[in-house]
Amino acid sequence: MGADTSALQGAGVVVTGAGGGIGAALARRFAAEGARVVVNDLDPVRTKAVAEEIGAIAVPGDASAVVDEAREALGGPGSIDVWCANAGLSSPGDAFADEDVWAAAWDVNVMAHVRAARALLPEWLERGSGRFVSTVSAAGLLTMIGAAPYSVSKHGAYAFAEWLSLTYRHRGLKVHAICPQGVRTDMLTAAGSAGELVLAPTAIEPEDVADALLDAIGADRFLVLPHPEVAGYYRNRATDPERWLGTMNHVQRAWETGAR
Repeated sequence: MGADTSALQGAGVVVTGAGGGIGAALARRFAAEGARVVVNDLDPVRTKAVAEEIGAIAVPGDASAVVDEAREALGGPGSIDVWCANAGLSSPGDAFADEDVWAAAWDVNVMAHVRAARALLPEWLERGSGRFVSTVSAAGLLTMIGAAPYSVSKHGAYAFAEWLSLTYRHRGLKVHAICPQGVRTDMLTAAGSAGELVLAPTAIEPEDVADALLDAIGADRFLVLPHPEVAGYYRNRATDPERWLGTMNHVQRAWETGAR
């Protein structure tokens, strides 16, 4: 028997970055569960296409500034039950990446989550219920070679989701942090040779991520690991950081050699 997700029937759900990839898969799955879904993406054409496909509401625009519009689209105050902070920016580069690359990664991957939470928490805490879903990445638990801005900002996204959970869970807030490795999306393609080396061999489909989230919702579980092996990597990182760093440096050197 699958996990109980009956609470999603009729729930107001907003998915940012849902024009494709993981976001579109999440929107489709929530709609299939009977939720009333708002599809958000910067690209209005993709937003409308996904919304029309699943009978959802299209609200294109910047994920940092659509809470009010999404709330009105679902019926006004109190209508948002689940917020999926899925929009993300893949930002390759090292410590010398331009300041604007670092700033954009932090703004999209962390501050968009913070802004959404600021707008949603007052009504959620008042009524004693609400669900915040953060699409992080295994990079937020571990790291990603060749992508310092991405790795650092995803660590921030995970830290914020964790903070929300430990601070407000006794007041009815449910939080889920999704931390997959490679997923067959445009973002994996954008990761280039580093993605091919580290992520592509075990890449999964976006629908597998949606399945993992729904299972976590039904089990009321914070950490969502579509790649279960990430739990072992995370454990190794915490218990033997020197060995873990040595292993990752070996991967770094292999990538540098292959990139020449």
